[in-house]
Amino acid sequence: MRIDVITIFPEYLEPLDVSLVGKAREKGILDVRLHQLRDWTHDVHHTVDDTPYGGGPGMVMKPEPWASALDTVAPPGATVPGTDGAPAEGPCLIVPTPSGRPFTQAVAVELAARPWLVFAPARYEGIDRRVIDDAATRMPVHELSIGDYVLAGGEVAVLVMVEAIARLLPGVLGNVESARDDSFAAGRMEKLLEGPVYTKPARWRDREVPEVLLSGHHGKIARWRRDEALRRTAAHRPDLVAAFRPEELDRRDREVLAELGWHERDGRFTPTSDGVEE
Repeated sequence: MRIDVITIFPEYLEPLDVSLVGKAREKGILDVRLHQLRDWTHDVHHTVDDTPYGGGPGMVMKPEPWASALDTVAPPGATVPGTDGAPAEGPCLIVPTPSGRPFTQAVAVELAARPWLVFAPARYEGIDRRVIDDAATRMPVHELSIGDYVLAGGEVAVLVMVEAIARLLPGVLGNVESARDDSFAAGRMEKLLEGPVYTKPARWRDREVPEVLLSGHHGKIARWRRDEALRRTAAHRPDLVAAFRPEELDRRDREVLAELGWHERDGRFTPTSDGVEE
């Protein structure tokens, strides 16, 4: 996969040289290219922003540098080889913004199937809208948000998305089962958070690993892990429990949810007054 990032702070993306993403780059699985937006400015101050039309606080990133950068980095008609012998494909533009649709595991899976992603992290009040609209005439554009909060710039969102996407690529994780067992992994009927994990020693500061994990009984271990995942999901993400379909859960699942104060109503689970809060 090829990834281009256009930014006024390429140094912010240095973490892409380390850990799993860095190893993927070394192996040639990821081709990450960083571009300084100011290289496409033509004034002595390398200006990339100006005051907003209509008034208001802050500054808006100018269309000329962004358009020139995108035309150079991802020129019209350019393609890269598709994955696994698929036909060549053009770029897909990713614009991190708090006003975009949520970046989820499903979106990460969708983007991991693309061979070429171009990220356009903004600063200030954002990029002149005409840049996005113009880009959309020649490539898919995804405006994505990593959460309901505002950051100083989109670079940190790029780091989040690139890592989430990269770990799904073949050869990045040492054990392919790791991605399949993730919280929110694609293919699960319901979305569960992962439960607690443990490693050696079996006893540490008078705290012991749950006995079932030492039993060697794979069926009991799997059931314990699912029970704990249900408990953690109910505690931290009750919205996910509310989206469960009762017909997709087995008897033990329902027992655990009942213990946690959830009951079925009109084909959905709802919390009781003395259980998990809504």
